[in-house]
Parts: sequence; structure tokens; C-alpha cells
Amino acid sequence: MKNVSFKVPPELDGALSELARARKTSRSALVREALAVYTAAGRASVTAAVDAITRGVNGPRDLSSNPRHLARYGK
Repeated sequence: MKNVSFKVPPELDGALSELARARKTSRSALVREALAVYTAAGRASVTAAVDAITRGVNGPRDLSSNPRHLARYGK
């Protein structure tokens, strides 16, 4: 695993320590879990935005796998 260093305000540091103690886990594990949830939510919102934008577009979902669209590729 890579090390990441960042600064947090004292209130957040205290809350993180309390939560780690209550859940009987490390502060690092809590930060990793929070970052995983945050980045997954970000990916989900990007996917939802793309879906909303492309909802009215007609055509194959993946042009790269449609033989008709690849017929002249590389020529």
C-alpha cells in the first residue's frame, strides 16, 4: 500500500479517533473506507450524468463491438 499524508482540523482528528475506538479499528482503515465510499459515489454520479445525457441517443451502446462500424477501421 502507498502512504498518503494530509492535514485535518483538530475536530475531525478527534472525531476520527473516537470512531476508530468505538469500531475497534484503525484510523487508517476508517479513512480508506471513507475514501472508497466517496470515490464510488463520484463514479456513480458521473455514470448517472452520462446516462442522462445519452438517454435520447439512438444506436448501438458500444460502437467498438459493432462489425458494421468497424468495417473500414484501419483502412
